[in-house]
Amino acid sequence: MPCIATQCICCASSTLERQSAVLMPFVALRALGWEPCEITADWGLRDLPLGHAHALCSSLHCPACGSLFLDMRFDSAEMARLYRNYRGADYEAQRERFEPGYIARNRALLAGDAHIPQVESFLRPWLPDHPAVLDWGGDTGLNTPLRHEAGLHHVLDISGRPLVAGAIAVDAPQLRYDLIVLAHVLEHVPEPDALIGEVAQAMDEGTRLYVEVPFERLMQEIEDRTATWQRKRHWHEHINFFSPAGLRSLLQRCGLSIDAEARLALDDRGGMAMAMLCRRG
Repeated sequence: MPCIATQCICCASSTLERQSAVLMPFVALRALGWEPCEITADWGLRDLPLGHAHALCSSLHCPACGSLFLDMRFDSAEMARLYRNYRGADYEAQRERFEPGYIARNRALLAGDAHIPQVESFLRPWLPDHPAVLDWGGDTGLNTPLRHEAGLHHVLDISGRPLVAGAIAVDAPQLRYDLIVLAHVLEHVPEPDALIGEVAQAMDEGTRLYVEVPFERLMQEIEDRTATWQRKRHWHEHINFFSPAGLRSLLQRCGLSIDAEARLALDDRGGMAMAMLCRRG
């Protein structure tokens, strides 16, 4: 069973607001083995209404930094089940069962991220011409920024998928890197501070850490005051929704200084990401 969060994943505040929500059935089945079911009259239950039953969870909101996250914090075995063969054939088939059309969407994602040129323009002023790069959680390495210019391109990822040409798989940091990339990882993990702490151990004074997370549509609307956090009634594989203040607080709490920030357009439909470039100390 997952642990239940009692403090903010970003600023560690213990003052949290809570609202009932549901865990989406694909995640509930893959991580926890919980199938949705339908309560019908032949169950003979006196006090429960008829209808579909899904996994109950809670949305937690931190008033201090604005972070919004799932109360369930999956353990290592649950995370391994959820991300086994990530976006592979078994994953696709199981998710398509609950989310028709997922396979087509996934194939489009596998073509690569269109916003990488924005990322590279953001990074170039801070790095040498041919940086040594480690993409932590970088999948195949296809979306590693500056990979065509890098003097060294290492990828650390649990998926085990074949890497793009020029990338080298590692299971731990191997040397001193100019750039470590942590892009679209923190929204998935139950203890983002622990992961950042691990990454920081691989950094020295000259290393830059590039962090990128989705700036979820709901978080954009909260910032614009066109929505409130109470709209978050379901959770999928993104178990952490970061506010700008929350992400800053998380990085600084982990001993990092932020040198630069950017908002990046992911698509022409309003998809956005937040990017922060950090160093130790």
